[in-house]
Amino acid sequence: MTIQPGLPRHTSQVLLALFLLAFSTQPAHQAECQSQAASAQAPLPWDQNPNGMHIYIWAGLKSHQAGQHDYPEFLADWSKLLTEHGAVVDGALHAPSAADLEHTDVVIIYKGDAGYIGETEKNLLEAYIARGGGLVSLHDSLCGPDPAYFATLVGGAKKHGEVNYTLGAPIPYTVVELNNPIMKGMTNITLFDEAFYNMTWAPGPGVNVLATAVIPGTPSAGAHKGEVVPQIWTYEHVLNGGPPARAFVWMQGHEYANFSNYQIQQMLLRGIAWAAKKPVDTLIDYVPPPRPAPTHPPGTSQ
Repeated sequence: MTIQPGLPRHTSQVLLALFLLAFSTQPAHQAECQSQAASAQAPLPWDQNPNGMHIYIWAGLKSHQAGQHDYPEFLADWSKLLTEHGAVVDGALHAPSAADLEHTDVVIIYKGDAGYIGETEKNLLEAYIARGGGLVSLHDSLCGPDPAYFATLVGGAKKHGEVNYTLGAPIPYTVVELNNPIMKGMTNITLFDEAFYNMTWAPGPGVNVLATAVIPGTPSAGAHKGEVVPQIWTYEHVLNGGPPARAFVWMQGHEYANFSNYQIQQMLLRGIAWAAKKPVDTLIDYVPPPRPAPTHPPGTSQ
């Protein structure tokens, strides 16, 4: 600040003091504004359910042929579908972080060979499950190098590198728990997809089989043709002394189109809600709020 010559000395001192006071308080004012801006949140979309179950979708990079193993497409499509059914959805093409899992009710895994996880991811998942967090495993998410370990998380798993799959074939379901609420409306349909066998199962009574399939006689099935193998199940267990945790598994999903099958979609929505410890029809029965009236005159653009 430049003091004008000719001003009385006391006036110059007052002006200098005011300038220094304004300068010294400016950073505090800026910090307060920045803090307020950081804490402010954009308003929720009108059709977002703020009280919905929190779901994290752990997807992966696309693999296989067109229309198969489309993990990124699932992340996009089911983020939208689950939001429309009242969930609060997050997700990525990588494993969830500790911050991601902090408020998550259920993690949906749809990626190739999710059993290949490092110690950090293992510790995070185990801590999440130990406090009662839910898992949903789809198709080959339960494949990895150590099926005995991954089976302790979702009830059953298969070993990577072994021939334990049919490749594409008709997969005929037999629903063995017709009265289970997850299977409401589910019939003995046949999907063109892929089935797995040579499974490793978790010890104990926690696995509850909902549907099986007869392994078709594909070249890769070999002598396993005709075996009856669980393809849909639930798993309840306790990890490290925590509260009971739940997992739901559907082993199909090789063909991405099957996610649009009405019976499959309804079954998955119920299985996701069950794994999240919510009433099984929570997502099915959700009714979105009415669309708000437009705030601009008809025939004009916003």
